[in-house]
Amino acid sequence: MTQPITARLSIEGMTCAGCVGRVDRTLAALPGLSDVSVNLANETAQITATTPEALQQADSALRDLGKPARHQVVQLSIEGMTCGSCVGRVERAIKALPGVVSANVNLAAESAQVEILQGVVTPSQVAAASTEAGYRARSAEAGDSEDRSARKHREARDLRRQVWIAAALTLPVFLLEMGGHMVPAVHHWIAQTIGMQTSWVIQAVLTTAVLFLPGRAFFTLGLPALRKGAPDMNSLVALGAGAAWIYSLVATFVPSLLPADVRAVYFEAAAMIVTLILIGRWLEARAKGRTGAAIQALVGLTPRQARRLTPQGQPEDVAVEDLAPGDRILIRPGERIPSDGTVHEGRAHVDESMISGEPIPVKKTAGSAVTGGTVNGAGSLTVTVTRTGAETTLAQIIRMVEEAQGAKLPIQSLVDKVTLRFVPVVMALALLTVGIWLLLGPEPAVTHALVAGVSVLIIACPCAMGLATPTSIMVGTGRAAELGVLFRKGDALQALASVDIVAFDKTGTLTEGRPSLVALAPTQGFDRAEVLTAVASVEARSEHPIARALVAAAQAEGLTLQEAGDFTSLTARGVVATVAGREIRIGSARLLSESGIAVEAMAAQALDRANRGETVLYVAIDGAFAALLAVADPVKPSSLVAIKALRAMGKDVAMISGDAPATAEAIARDLGISHVVAGVAPEGKVTALQDLRQRGRKLAFVGDGINDAPALAQADVGIAIGTGTDVAIEAGDVVLMSDDLGGVVTAIDISQRTLANIRQNLGWAFAYNAALIPLAAGALYPAFGLLLSPVFAAAAMALSSVSVLTNALRLRRAGARPDRSGDKP
Repeated sequence: MTQPITARLSIEGMTCAGCVGRVDRTLAALPGLSDVSVNLANETAQITATTPEALQQADSALRDLGKPARHQVVQLSIEGMTCGSCVGRVERAIKALPGVVSANVNLAAESAQVEILQGVVTPSQVAAASTEAGYRARSAEAGDSEDRSARKHREARDLRRQVWIAAALTLPVFLLEMGGHMVPAVHHWIAQTIGMQTSWVIQAVLTTAVLFLPGRAFFTLGLPALRKGAPDMNSLVALGAGAAWIYSLVATFVPSLLPADVRAVYFEAAAMIVTLILIGRWLEARAKGRTGAAIQALVGLTPRQARRLTPQGQPEDVAVEDLAPGDRILIRPGERIPSDGTVHEGRAHVDESMISGEPIPVKKTAGSAVTGGTVNGAGSLTVTVTRTGAETTLAQIIRMVEEAQGAKLPIQSLVDKVTLRFVPVVMALALLTVGIWLLLGPEPAVTHALVAGVSVLIIACPCAMGLATPTSIMVGTGRAAELGVLFRKGDALQALASVDIVAFDKTGTLTEGRPSLVALAPTQGFDRAEVLTAVASVEARSEHPIARALVAAAQAEGLTLQEAGDFTSLTARGVVATVAGREIRIGSARLLSESGIAVEAMAAQALDRANRGETVLYVAIDGAFAALLAVADPVKPSSLVAIKALRAMGKDVAMISGDAPATAEAIARDLGISHVVAGVAPEGKVTALQDLRQRGRKLAFVGDGINDAPALAQADVGIAIGTGTDVAIEAGDVVLMSDDLGGVVTAIDISQRTLANIRQNLGWAFAYNAALIPLAAGALYPAFGLLLSPVFAAAAMALSSVSVLTNALRLRRAGARPDRSGDKP
């Protein structure tokens, strides 16, 4: 009978006694819950649940109520996982804990990401559950990849030593046994010198040393897993090598237990199985160390020391961990910037390529933002620290990449189901193979049964299936990060590969986002300075790029701005405010016409400028049409190149903009975009995306990550444009670290290559087992008299995982940016 679970949930959003009452009533009404006690002071709810399912229902009910229980994401580093079956066992052990919401175990990264209910289960309990299942776990912090790299290096070094020991012990066994089979003269020489019995004894001693020195882990891990009813790859190796070893020991030391015609030894098979699989694991450990190379490179970017300026202006060397916001640090030429900050003094060009993927250094002057981990050029800079530790851009990038690398794609669900049952099925097939050979096989039936059974156990490889998806994800997302593309959500990696349409916002995405005033045509009775002063005074209240352009134009002409009051923003139409007691209206023709103000006098000029891609605004002062404004926002040099590349990839391209239709269509015409939706508010962009999604088409939306948040959330994949330091982390599924739209092409290219790589890996892994398990069982024997040796089975098994890892590592060369040598608008 399941023990009742007493839990203290930490509740968000409780602000009053009314909240307490609603939470109390909601929980008390759920079946399976009792002893409900809700506390406003410490924002908790203590409950007793009869089953884990009742606890999950409580979590769901609180979320629906709008008072969710607090969740926590725990990162674990796990040791000892060798195949996909191990992954399933670790996940089952963790999910069995009350309060675990989800668990995602990654074989390639040797990690787990676990979501838990705070107050129900602790991170240490989660780690203990994995450890009790036979896989030692410990808490892992962001940036633990550096430790993982060192651990994989040590593991590869230890395995290399074990391989050399195993090879040195196995070689004499192989020469004594197989040498006699391959060269009859050797067989005669052995018989005439030391004798066959002595030869077998020597082989027995050396093979025993192989199995219980370098190969002991197969038995210490595999046999306990077998006893628990949860066999893994170690169990298969232990059974296969152990069966050959025990049979050979009987034939050597108590031959009377076996019929005379089956008295043979297979010491060389047992020793070679262990040696070859150790070689495979050594190569696998080396390859795994390279799959996280991008993260390791990012972790290594942060300097250990910084040169902080004292209040007296004297430099002192301090650890980067000791920096605090507000500190001033000195960056000398060629040095790496230790933390995010703002340039206080100096001028230099900074290499930001490792953050943005852009090779051209960026000019930095007073007021410019700089990012920790980037490299200063020839100048000297004094920087005021703004963010440190886990808050820096680099730390956020590392965290996002690690989360994406640890993600489980939808394609992985089938693999998990197969690998979880794979080892028991293989063991059953091995037993069936032995039985068939014993019943129906030719003499010596026992020998044939042993060889076939051991071969089936050894050749099966859930390792390749378990590694097929996570290794490709790790390498693909790591390579994307090197090129300035961050996959915030792992499933976006799969979704992006199948998008049919890429829709772009205009301002700040296809265009530079830095518009400037190119024309101001006042009507009769108004002069330029008067209109521009009024307009800039109103627009100073807005953060829109066009507003900033109008304020900048007024400042450039030396005009003095006035205080604006009664400021009202009218979505998709413009703004209304008062300046010095006069009503000022700035926006579309529709905004003025709503107040009965005619603008037809400048309709021809407005149309001409809109056809040139300029944004046209109308100004009314105290109900009179005062001026026509034209603002131009140049198209990014990368826009045309990226759109051409997307079309070459077979993608449809659309533009969705809040700008006037004529302006948007002019930009679209220059860029070769045929589908344009313009003049829409943020919610109108969502409707436009829904229209584009008709007939089951999948789409990606590219925007600046702030104003376009609804559209980014509505799209199948939202791609947010970042600005190097101000990354729109919460806005999209994918974040571009620079405003170069070549990043969109890179993201799609890497997504498609990664998915193709995963399919290749899975195809190889499944085809390998489907073809070779019957071969190992003896499928070719009736027709050709061929029976696969366990030695060759071990070699094939060892190479299967290495081949999957090697194929995944090809992604490290993926994702070249599109050529910019083409035409520019």
